[in-house]
Amino acid sequence: MALRCGCKAPRRQWHVLKAWRSAGFSLFPGHRGLWRGAGSPVDPEVKVFLEENTEVTSTGSLTPEIQLRLLTPKCKFWWERADLWPYSDPYWAIYWPGGQALSRYLLDNPETVRGKSVLDLGCGCGATAIAAKMSGASRIVANDIDPIAGMAVSLNCELNWLNPFPILTEDILDMEQEKWDLVVLGDMFYDDDLADRLHQWLRSCSRAYGTRVLIGDPGRPQFKGHCIQQQLSKIVEFSLPKPTCQENNGLTTSAVWEFWP
Repeated sequence: MALRCGCKAPRRQWHVLKAWRSAGFSLFPGHRGLWRGAGSPVDPEVKVFLEENTEVTSTGSLTPEIQLRLLTPKCKFWWERADLWPYSDPYWAIYWPGGQALSRYLLDNPETVRGKSVLDLGCGCGATAIAAKMSGASRIVANDIDPIAGMAVSLNCELNWLNPFPILTEDILDMEQEKWDLVVLGDMFYDDDLADRLHQWLRSCSRAYGTRVLIGDPGRPQFKGHCIQQQLSKIVEFSLPKPTCQENNGLTTSAVWEFWP
């Protein structure tokens, strides 16, 4: 089955099917974690593989200002069997609609992040963290459980003439929380159990530190049907470009929501 069909599942079912893992360490200094520090070199072998099997593109999304290495129909593995891909499923190689909406909003409203600390939770390709950096965020950490995603984010920073920011490649939801001015997350409400964990973590973070939380989502059932809806207000909604609609089972819009616990 080709990767274009969803990496071991049909694309209509491929809503970032990540399996979050537990971790026994903290973001605070003095605790151990799996980090890619700012400027850490990308493994040469992985770098060559990613460069040969992704396309650099800035078209077909809400953010033509941002260049990304993505899996597109021009790529070999868009058509190859999924089991031939040598790493974990490349969810980072798709620019998901929730992330597009968040990134567009930050680029249009730089005052949202200017001079602030930002955590991009479940960062994928890193576009929203990149948008935050472009908009003047003072401190950024991108988080994704896939180490290959971390390497891809570093390459995407270079494409956009940005110094790479730190990337944490472990499950953050069981970790001791740190103070952030803003937490952004896109396309993460794709599973009911994960949605419950996210809700609890975001509520705790917001109440403990006054952290602002912005969520990007195109209206997946797990998001629309979750009790978090009672604590959300919609900030903006975007019409999705045609290529994004085609890749996401006909979804036509994506919105940014603010969380008010």
